[in-house]
Amino acid sequence: MDRLLLQPVAKMQGAVRIPGSKSLSNRLLLLAALAEGETRVEHPLDSDDVRRMLDALDALGIGLERDADAVTVAGGDGPLSVRGDDVLTLELGNAGTAVRPLTAALTLGHGQFRVQGDRRMHERPIGPLVAALRSLGADIRHLEQDGFPPLAITGTGLEGGTVTIDGSLSSQFVSALMMAAPLARSPVTLLRRGELVSDPYIEITRRCMARFGIDVAWPEPRRLEIPRGSYHSPGSIAVEGDASAASYFLAAGAIAGGPVRVLGVGTESMQGDVVFADVLEIMGAKVTRGPDFIEVQRGALQGVDLDLNHIPDAAMTIATTALFATGRTRIRNVANWRVKETDRIEAMARELRKVGAIVTEYADGLGISPPARLRSASIHTYDDHRMAMCFALVALGGVPVTIEDPRCVNKTYPDFFQDFASLTQS
Repeated sequence: MDRLLLQPVAKMQGAVRIPGSKSLSNRLLLLAALAEGETRVEHPLDSDDVRRMLDALDALGIGLERDADAVTVAGGDGPLSVRGDDVLTLELGNAGTAVRPLTAALTLGHGQFRVQGDRRMHERPIGPLVAALRSLGADIRHLEQDGFPPLAITGTGLEGGTVTIDGSLSSQFVSALMMAAPLARSPVTLLRRGELVSDPYIEITRRCMARFGIDVAWPEPRRLEIPRGSYHSPGSIAVEGDASAASYFLAAGAIAGGPVRVLGVGTESMQGDVVFADVLEIMGAKVTRGPDFIEVQRGALQGVDLDLNHIPDAAMTIATTALFATGRTRIRNVANWRVKETDRIEAMARELRKVGAIVTEYADGLGISPPARLRSASIHTYDDHRMAMCFALVALGGVPVTIEDPRCVNKTYPDFFQDFASLTQS
């Protein structure tokens, strides 16, 4: 196994432009494939998850032209279909932002499809999405374990009407159904049951659909009204910087920064994770914001007790930032951590204890008390990109830290450690 030793870092300072958002990249690429006309998607994230989506669209016959910092998509003007009786197998790794939306989209057209991923993806639930699609007339079968990939899909179209979906495990189930719904045979009213999670990601989906000409009404928290219609290319559309990826550098500024500026997200961002900076401000960091940047400077950090359901990915960075705060930090209402790339509640607790923290594991989160002095440790990353990136912050505590399997960051941020090193000062 590869390992990366990060030496102690005294100070973080400078500016970094973060890569494009994974969530936006895969949403926009799929919508462009379903749309009428050609769309130039600018600044898409170059990572494993996005390459999985692009490879799938290519296999489905969507024309793609790639250059240094854009992908031009020749829209199919409707559902994704393949001819013949052969089964088209799509290998999607551990890319939830590809598996869930494509599962919904493939029900709309014609063809036989097998959607599968790696071992961890086959442990991540998809049952609520499958149940909702079946209630609209979709032909989907679980091939191994009920409620989980791999899936066999026969494209038959969706009827439309009122559908209830349990989105308590993942907002991606709701987003996937939203993007497919306009191409159903009649309008769709989507009712959400269970705990409401990650609403900012649903808002991202709604805004992306609006750029392609479909306006989704959201009159009540649990009700979405999606009209029948066709997607139309906006011509060109740019992907914002990844606000979740910004969290690592913003936290570095709060811990050891003088200051750190992240370019690519700011007050005009559509991503909910930009409010991560608000959490740092509550903890005591000094934050400055602009339309296309957020800058954070070191402050006297205090532990917090917060519901972070609205920023579940960035909440992991709060867990490691808590190592540098005075007092206990309690992260609440992130139970869906357990069905991410790994069981993130269990994994975070185990690795935080390695560096000396006193950690209480709850069903929906963590309680973290920092040690008087951090311990050097070798951090297991569980093939989870966010574990690798958030534990890089331990190097700001005066001790070296070893990151096991550092290449797992290729899922969303292949150049993370280079960018991290560019800000470090002895």
